[in-house]
Amino acid sequence: MKAPAYVTGLQCGSRVDNGSFMNVFFQESGCFKAGTILSQQGQSYQVELPGGRRCKIKSRDILLSFELPSPLDLVKQADAFARDIDLQFLWECAPAEGFSFITLAAEYFGCGVSVSQQAALALVLQASPIYFRRKGAGQYQRAPEEQLQAALEGIERKKQQAMLQTDYVEQLVAGHLPDAFKGLELQLLFRPDKNTIESKALDVAAFTTGKTAAEIMIACGGISSPRAFHETGFLYEHFPRGKGFPDIGPVSLPDENLPLADVEAFSIDDISTTEIDDALSVKVLPDGLLRVGIHIAAPALGIRRGDVIDSIARERMSTVYAPGEKITMLPDAVVDLYTLKQGAPRPALSLYVIIDAETYESVATETRAEQVQISANLRHNELDAIVTAETLADGTGNYLHKNELGVLWHFAQALYSKRQVARAKSGLRPEVNNKLDFNFYIAGDNVSIEPRTRGAPLDLIVAEMAILANSTWGKLLAECGVPGIYRVQRAYGVNRTRMQIVPAPHEGLGVEQYAWSTSPLRRYVDLVNQWQLLACARHGVTAKLAAPFKQKDADLYATVSSFEAAYAMYGEYQSRMERYWCLRWLMQENKTQVQASVLKGDVVRLNEIPLTVVAPGLGTHARGTQILLDVITLDVVTLTVSLRVAKVLGVTQEILADVSHSDDIVSDNGIGDEAISPIAGIKAAEVPVADIVVAR
Repeated sequence: MKAPAYVTGLQCGSRVDNGSFMNVFFQESGCFKAGTILSQQGQSYQVELPGGRRCKIKSRDILLSFELPSPLDLVKQADAFARDIDLQFLWECAPAEGFSFITLAAEYFGCGVSVSQQAALALVLQASPIYFRRKGAGQYQRAPEEQLQAALEGIERKKQQAMLQTDYVEQLVAGHLPDAFKGLELQLLFRPDKNTIESKALDVAAFTTGKTAAEIMIACGGISSPRAFHETGFLYEHFPRGKGFPDIGPVSLPDENLPLADVEAFSIDDISTTEIDDALSVKVLPDGLLRVGIHIAAPALGIRRGDVIDSIARERMSTVYAPGEKITMLPDAVVDLYTLKQGAPRPALSLYVIIDAETYESVATETRAEQVQISANLRHNELDAIVTAETLADGTGNYLHKNELGVLWHFAQALYSKRQVARAKSGLRPEVNNKLDFNFYIAGDNVSIEPRTRGAPLDLIVAEMAILANSTWGKLLAECGVPGIYRVQRAYGVNRTRMQIVPAPHEGLGVEQYAWSTSPLRRYVDLVNQWQLLACARHGVTAKLAAPFKQKDADLYATVSSFEAAYAMYGEYQSRMERYWCLRWLMQENKTQVQASVLKGDVVRLNEIPLTVVAPGLGTHARGTQILLDVITLDVVTLTVSLRVAKVLGVTQEILADVSHSDDIVSDNGIGDEAISPIAGIKAAEVPVADIVVAR
């Protein structure tokens, strides 16, 4: 085996001093050098190198002294000799015990070995740690045969891996997926082991082409599409065992003798909603009173803390929503059993609010566990156009539960007005109900994005009833001394919204306390609170003894932490997929120019779709200023868009009205607090099996 051509270590230059001084071959900082001694002082020498640089060395560093050749010639000759040395033969010539390079040089080259050959051998020994180990200045020992063979095999293996990696890179750059990559696509993208050949090859291919690893994988067919990249990446990270559920066996309703409520309840949901959590009812009472019923699906009656279904729900923490898909928190069989669909009576936790028919002031409340007959599942797409503020005011129109909806509309307005007064006390301006939400309709790879004005009567009814239930039940938990999970929000400051197990005001909604309890089929927090509320409804002042979670229960704190983490991840995924479909819409519609509204600085929001972007070079403009943007580039993999300001159009009164109070709306996200986004907060975030979703 020949010594590699790169083996060198002697520093050389262009000037040679042919004076009468002795030349030396020495080692400095791990490198071999040759030079001419200029002076000596004790054991120290001043040496001039061929390039003219001078250095000071000790006598112990000198390996050879010579008159001829010159230091520069020694460098050249030693390099030439080193290239011809056979490492394997040299190793075989070396004694088993330690030796000096001078001794081995005589053995290898023969008795007439020259200074240049000795220096060459020193170079080779120093550069071949696999074959020889350094034992001191100029002293070496050959490596044991077993270790040498193992090291050589390792070198050969690395060469083969390097060749294989090069082959992988060539295939990836050419748009072909190597066979070794099949089955590893998601791991390479989302949990890569940077020490593997496949991961290194993917990185090199991405660097070579100037693309991302995801773009390379999509181009090679490892991932079918940008959409699949985003969706499967989320599943790989958070649902590694898939979206399906383990076998839970047969499920049935709890064997409890629940009374049947004397109501005709109805739900109000999007057309695609399958997890129907809530229904409403209205009953006329004597003495000018009305009884409004808020009926919430009661899976807590059949699910026990620690059972298999609870474990499933606790692991997922929430239903996941995104345009075109939904991953439910509970198995379909459980949802079908407890969802409040019309037909047979369903178990429910009901809040009854007695109100004055004239003033709509609350007189009393009562919480019951019971069975509720659902007479109708009303749908937004069928009623939004005919149930308007105008038709409710003049009593026109023909639809189911018309009278009840009229009562609920007036009651919801009264509740809304009271909350605005409370918001004002916290320094907030009234909520804006004329903003736009957007519906995403997905069909294959095509998307339709349709605006919908927030604050329609049905939206307000559902939102206000949910806020009423969550705030009333939060107060009930506190009065019974039963811990619950509360949503707390401050009007100003950092960390404005958080979850905790003691009651505190939600200033953004204008209520004294707020405990999520109205979506137990979709949120684990609501399921936990429902367990606690059932104890309150059944045991009253002794509820804290019967409730599944006691004060300072560590499991309750863990639930809050786990839920917030999962909810944030799911919300980020929903936002990412909404952005993906917005960019897809721009591509689909061949948009080269779009109109947008200025939010703050160079951040703008497109008017036709819910996409917020940065418009570089926009300059300073008032909030609501309309601008025309040129669409330069789109990337649905990295979810980036490049825009250029084409024209500033000015400010319109309509746009200003739309955004004027948005800074005062205190909301952590659109799928959380009902009053901030009535549709999204309760039902509009539902993703149907029919591939429809309403954006936050």
